Amino acid sequence: MLAPSRSTNLPKSTAEGQISKISIGETPKQLNDPVALVGYNADWPELFRREAQRVATALGSRALEIERVGSTSVPGLTAKPIIDILLVVANSADERSYVPALEAARFVLRVGEPHWHEHRLFKGPGTPINLHVFTRGDDEIERMLFFRDWLRKNPADRELYARTKRELAQLNWKQVQNYADAKSKVVETIITRARKKNHGKKSDRQAAARKT
Repeated sequence: MLAPSRSTNLPKSTAEGQISKISIGETPKQLNDPVALVGYNADWPELFRREAQRVATALGSRALEIERVGSTSVPGLTAKPIIDILLVVANSADERSYVPALEAARFVLRVGEPHWHEHRLFKGPGTPINLHVFTRGDDEIERMLFFRDWLRKNPADRELYARTKRELAQLNWKQVQNYADAKSKVVETIITRARKKNHGKKSDRQAAARKT
């Protein structure tokens, strides 16, 4: 996954022929196969903690938030065996403020998307991870956390998402990101329904922050 799957009303930055434009370094190899999914792994939380500590050590106070996100952050959900990590910084467009420090810790910048939430993505030095960097206050941060929290506590939508993922994963995809984008419809359906039920409530993480 090059980045979180996009809603259909967001810029088509990962449409056919565009992946090379956002890639830094080598363009991801074509898959041309189904996507391999695995069952939830009880080791994933510890792998996240280890990599999150590596990020925190590299950036210090510049790492404003580090969160476990994506399918590997939802117990019981099938997923690609890649740990998605959300890193919030003061300004993700200001690469000089965090990229050199992460690179010194052997993280590799692989994606730059100034036109989509100023998103940056790093790969890790060992454990398969996607480290997503966003600016503090960006709407995509709340959206990712809201979706994660909702799936954690709603078995019906968790199973709907898992079933959709399994069905899509069986198809042949030129790039893994194309598979990620294909999930956008069900993701938006779940988020829209969840927000109506929650009447605009923020993620569990944000709600807890307001109480402290």
